[in-house]
Amino acid sequence: MTETLLPPLTDLQIAKNSTMQPIWDIAKKAGIPEDAVEPFGRYKAKIDVMKLPKSTKKAKVVLVTAISPTPAGEGKSTVTVGLADALTRLGEKTMIALREPSLGPVMGLKGGATGGGYAQVLPMEEINLHFNGDLHAITTANNALSALIDNHLHRGNELQIDPRRITWKRVLDMNDRALRNITIGLGGPAQGVPREDGFDITVASEIMAIFCLALDIEDLKERLARIVIGYTYNKEPITVRDLGVQGALTLLLKEAFKPNLVQTIEGTPALIHGGPFANIAHGCNSLIATNTARELADIVVTEAGFGSDLGAEKFMNIKARQGKFAPDAVVIVATVRALKMHGGVPKNQLALENTKAVMNGIFNLDKHIETIRTFGVEPVVALNRFVTDSKTELDAILTWCQTNGVAVALTDVWEKGGAGGMALGKEVINLINKPNNFAPLYNIDDSIGEKIRKIVRNVYGGDDVLFTDEALKDMESIEKNGWDVLPICMAKTQYSLSDDPKLIGRPIGFSITVRKIIPKIGAGFLVCLTGDIMTMPGLPKYPAALNMDVDKEGNAVGLI
Repeated sequence: MTETLLPPLTDLQIAKNSTMQPIWDIAKKAGIPEDAVEPFGRYKAKIDVMKLPKSTKKAKVVLVTAISPTPAGEGKSTVTVGLADALTRLGEKTMIALREPSLGPVMGLKGGATGGGYAQVLPMEEINLHFNGDLHAITTANNALSALIDNHLHRGNELQIDPRRITWKRVLDMNDRALRNITIGLGGPAQGVPREDGFDITVASEIMAIFCLALDIEDLKERLARIVIGYTYNKEPITVRDLGVQGALTLLLKEAFKPNLVQTIEGTPALIHGGPFANIAHGCNSLIATNTARELADIVVTEAGFGSDLGAEKFMNIKARQGKFAPDAVVIVATVRALKMHGGVPKNQLALENTKAVMNGIFNLDKHIETIRTFGVEPVVALNRFVTDSKTELDAILTWCQTNGVAVALTDVWEKGGAGGMALGKEVINLINKPNNFAPLYNIDDSIGEKIRKIVRNVYGGDDVLFTDEALKDMESIEKNGWDVLPICMAKTQYSLSDDPKLIGRPIGFSITVRKIIPKIGAGFLVCLTGDIMTMPGLPKYPAALNMDVDKEGNAVGLI
């Protein structure tokens, strides 16, 4: 009789088949007292950090990043979760600090964003959808500010705000290209002042960036007060402090500002809080969650969005600088499949063995290793195994790493959870016990142009930077207002080290064009728009939402 092979379980099925521990038990394991735990049901909670005992302990920080992403998938979040579970198995008191998923990519191209296989954070479907309401609170605070601005215009415009120079946009936690540019206030005098406006996605909002970089509630309020919403007829900046509404915005955010506690399949405590994109914002979870985990655990495993040229660069130059800490180890996730794509293989041929393409694509990995070393930190490569990988292909990558003096570990956390990450965990423990020479890439008082050039040349491997006339005018205005001492937040395609998504692998001989520079004074950085990067993404031709449903018992279906 022929044995019938059952199809592999989906991530959602694996998550639903897992047994979760009550959130009180997870909190106790993390050392969080009961009066600091505010449960959202049985398996989620907010943590009131004001009620945590004061601690001088600061955990080691492990940053997980990746090579330039491809449609083949790299599994960065999966490796982050699996590594934390492996470290727990190795006897280390470990916590995870991750970003919250945004509904736009969940319903669009990406699907779920809580790890995969047996290396997931739970409850998977709740985290991927509305979770504990943080993104809704950020959306509300952002749009409340928009309403208050338009009300000020309608009620006489005492501050002499120029409606043509309002830079603050509304936001929505969804990919919706139709809202990028809109006209509001139509219908007569009673409907407000007509003007052009637009929507960004919530994770691109300055309030999201502020939410993720504020140290405490007072710092949150002060950062909100510093937001520049536009300019007067005399081209003077207008801030939230001028409008006098920073207190109201803080009030809308005060509950969301408490980090969210959940767990992995294996019961490792995880703080999931904040979620800025790395291609249009700084791509790291909240500083308050990371610092809370640092006070509770011995090792904190966190990640930054996309490759080291985006999330990791911003982690080093923005988050670590503002948080006044250094990463103790960096993990770079790579896969055979992704390296093949960087070597020129189309997605529909990735299952075919092609060691030559792997070695052609390995130059992308080489650049990401070089970038991390530029910051004075020695990385370890996590070679994330897929079932289609051949031994020859895997051995070629392992041999290349060993030949080039790069620590590497084959990981199998999707299939085996923490047990599949033990080799990586041992490499990480070895690294964090060695001193490093971490330093940000540029000095804060370098000129704007010099800071950008250092990123382009050292991180992207580019030759130079070109500035459009609009960007040069922006730079002049920023310098006039004394904002040029802020760090840089590059908005760039994630698919290439350049600003052209078609230039995969390790391109050479290119320049980056900065077309606009937007000061985010509350967040404390300058956003530089390159290429055709959009702050409101669109949905793909076949969005993930087409595969999603709810069965008659109310269970989620198709949330991969």
